[in-house]
Amino acid sequence: MTTAIIIVLLILFFGIRIIQQYQKGVVFRFGKIVGIRNPGLTWIIPFIETLRNVDLRTVTLPVPPQKIITKDNVSVDVSAVSYYRIVDPVKSIVAIQNVREAIDQIAQTSLRNVVGKFQLDEILSERDVINAEITKILDAFTEQWGVVVSAVEIKDIQLPDDMQRAIAKQAEAEREKRAKIIAAEGEYLSAQKLADTADIMMKHPLALQLRNLQTMAEIGAEKNSTIIFPAQLMSTVSDIQNFIKKEGLSLGE
Repeated sequence: MTTAIIIVLLILFFGIRIIQQYQKGVVFRFGKIVGIRNPGLTWIIPFIETLRNVDLRTVTLPVPPQKIITKDNVSVDVSAVSYYRIVDPVKSIVAIQNVREAIDQIAQTSLRNVVGKFQLDEILSERDVINAEITKILDAFTEQWGVVVSAVEIKDIQLPDDMQRAIAKQAEAEREKRAKIIAAEGEYLSAQKLADTADIMMKHPLALQLRNLQTMAEIGAEKNSTIIFPAQLMSTVSDIQNFIKKEGLSLGE
């Protein structure tokens, strides 16, 4: 009687299994799937049933650098990272031998195929488009394995040294071009304003002479300058006096 109790206790003990919160348990009985167990403490028949725990968390899978020839015949090294998670534990065990390795290989192949269809400038500026296309291809493959690929992101793009120097020269030339355009626009606006000022002064000769007087006043503020009055300035002074007299007479009338 005691021996039977001990055997029963041993069977109960060896059949105890623990499934973590982020896992699902798939139960095999003589090689056939007979059920799925939820997280927590569970029990299987020892030596008859086996339990395989499947991790349902999102997995980060780095894609090693791939040598790729772009559409415009530039050799680049592109690395990426993919994120996937298992949504069907049974398919992930039955339909594929090794989910992680399979996704790794397909991600490398898809990365080379997709990036190779773009030119270098497009690869540098349109990463979102490339990421979305790679994700779509991977998700189509992994759906039959009970896996969902949530995202693929290009992590790094390594260019040859001569290409980096060429891009740097191109960027520098573009900046110089913008600087010259801005300087030319400033010169144009300045010349236009000067032309407008000249037109106004031609219509009002006294304005030019008043401007001369204002400039002399600014120079005289330093109190260490010698000012020479040209002959035309003297005539200007008399013109101003005559102008003031006329204005005074007009007001008197």
